[in-house]
Amino acid sequence: MKKVLLMLIFSIVFLLLAACGDSSEEETSDPTNEGNAEAESASELSGEIEFYTSQPDVDAEQLVDAFNEIYPEVEVNIFRSGTEEVISKINAEKQAGEVAADVLLVADSVTFEGLKEQDLLMEYVSPETETIPEEFVDEDGMYTGTKVMATGIAVNTENVSELPASWDVLTSEEAADQVVMPSPLYSGAAAYNLGVITRNDAFGWEYYEGIKATNPMITEGNGAVIENVASGQKNYGMVVDYLVARAANDGSPVELVYPEEGVPVITEPIGIMANTEEEEITKAFVDFVLSEEGQQLQAEIGYTPIREGIEAPEGLKALDEFEVLQAPIEDLYQNREADKEQFDALYSE
Repeated sequence: MKKVLLMLIFSIVFLLLAACGDSSEEETSDPTNEGNAEAESASELSGEIEFYTSQPDVDAEQLVDAFNEIYPEVEVNIFRSGTEEVISKINAEKQAGEVAADVLLVADSVTFEGLKEQDLLMEYVSPETETIPEEFVDEDGMYTGTKVMATGIAVNTENVSELPASWDVLTSEEAADQVVMPSPLYSGAAAYNLGVITRNDAFGWEYYEGIKATNPMITEGNGAVIENVASGQKNYGMVVDYLVARAANDGSPVELVYPEEGVPVITEPIGIMANTEEEEITKAFVDFVLSEEGQQLQAEIGYTPIREGIEAPEGLKALDEFEVLQAPIEDLYQNREADKEQFDALYSE
């Protein structure tokens, strides 16, 4: 009996020690448990959002595809058009009683200032803004820049032997019938450029009058500008920089010039609409766009990232490599419609 009792005690002790060992091993065996939990949480995020943007279709689709690799159960519907038409759609939806958009990414901060004044944006400061220059983050937390996009001059190198150094080339005799530029009535970047350039002492409205004298082609957006220069139909184009670099990398005979006087710069901000019913998803979307992965994607697509520590793609300059033309944002916002009306009147004559 004593032997049986001792064996029973030893068996119980052994089982208790084994159980403790298993418990300890479960707690310490996998240091990636926390990361796996985060990944599982991300995969569980599901729903549907409406994404309004002025980005080219293919770029917007790449952004959404990359987001869906992390959040496969989220459906992102894209509405894409020029900034001015995107805003017109939002205003029409507001008049009808409900804005459908959840997330907005369009050309410039001036546009977002208008939405902010109408209380159409939700305050959200992403943790990713810690690596983004302060001047590109709205002080009220309503929007954040996503990239650096300068407007320069696209030149057809088959038709032009010497690259210009100044904006003056667009008003010169050699530019007669050879200039193409986007309309500020459609393009947010063009509307921003118009406001900045006409408020710069070196240019003013006289500069746009000088361009008009060359009989320029006016297109809806920047895409049509680079198409006309790349094809040789026009020699010079006022256009956002990434499109020129992209065309050059594809083999088109174009080169980008950053004029010596300086260039206007937009940041294609992103913001969340105040009426969204998918707050968690929209915040995750904004976080992704501003994250290291999202910003690296922007560089791969061909944009200059706004996040510090990620280099500009080949053919583009970083922000500290060129002069920037600026104007007070409040002035630009208050006068945007008047500027567009004056442009329309000038170029309709």
